[in-house]
Amino acid sequence: MVPGEFPMSVRDFSEIAAIVKTTSGIELPPSKAALVYSRLGKRLREHGLNNFHAYCSLVRDDEDERQRMIAAITTNVTRFYREPHHFDHLREKVLKPLIEAARRGERVRMWSAACSTGQEPYSMALTVLSVLPEAPRLDVRILATDLNPFVVEHGRRGIYEEHELADVPAELRRRWFEAVASDGARRWQAIGDVRALVSFRELNLLGRWPMKGDFQAIFCRNVVIYFDRPTQVMLWDRFEKLLAPKAALYIGHSERLSDEVGRKMDQGGITTYVKRDGARQ
Repeated sequence: MVPGEFPMSVRDFSEIAAIVKTTSGIELPPSKAALVYSRLGKRLREHGLNNFHAYCSLVRDDEDERQRMIAAITTNVTRFYREPHHFDHLREKVLKPLIEAARRGERVRMWSAACSTGQEPYSMALTVLSVLPEAPRLDVRILATDLNPFVVEHGRRGIYEEHELADVPAELRRRWFEAVASDGARRWQAIGDVRALVSFRELNLLGRWPMKGDFQAIFCRNVVIYFDRPTQVMLWDRFEKLLAPKAALYIGHSERLSDEVGRKMDQGGITTYVKRDGARQ
C-alpha cells in the first residue's frame, strides 16, 4: 500500500486504523496511510521489525505498544496562547465576573480537554493569575487531560525550550518560568502558582469521565474533528452537560457544534460558545 523500507499492505493499514479507532475514537481514512507509515517507522525500528504485518501482531498483544502507537499517530500541535482571542474572552467574559465569587470561596473549575504538552492549560493559568493573583489559595483549579500519557507527563514537568515561550509576555516569563538544565540543554520550567493551578491527568475522551461538578470554561480545540460525526455529536453533548450556565466552550476553527448543543449556546466570539442561562442540562 505504501512503498518504502517496511512493507505495509492494505490489510495492515486497515488493522492499524481499526485498533486506533477502537482505542481512541480517531478516524484514519486510507488517505492517511503515508502519515501512519512515517509516524510508525520509528516504532518498527525500535522493535527490530521489518514489516507492518509483524507490527500489527505486536500491538494486538502489547497494551504498552498500543499506547505508544496512538502517541506516535496523534497530532500534538500546540503553543502558548494559541488563538489569543480565546484567552481574551476567558479573561474578560468568564474570569472577571467570577472574581468576587471566587474570593468568597466559591468553586471555579476549568478544563483543558486535550492538553497535549501543557501549553494550553498553562496559558489558562497565566490568564487566571492576571486577574486573580491569589487563585491558587482559593477554590480555583484547572484540569488538564490527554489520551497520550507521554504528553501528559511532559505537561506535568512543565519544561519548555526557549522558542516555545516566544508568545509568553516577557514579564510573565520572568515571573513564572525559571531556567533549568534538561537533557544537557538550557530550558525553561513553569514554577510556583502557575503550576499549582493545573492538575494533569490521563483521560480518554471516549471513556468514563470521573469529574464531578460544573466547569466555567472548557477548551477542546482541534480534537473532535478527528472523530466520526456520531462520536462528535456524543462528545459535544457530554461537554455541554458539564458546563455551568454562562460557561464558555472553546473549540477549533474547523469544528462545529451539533445542532442540539448549538441550540443551548450563544456565540461568544470566534469559535467561542457560551451556555445560555437556564439551558436544560
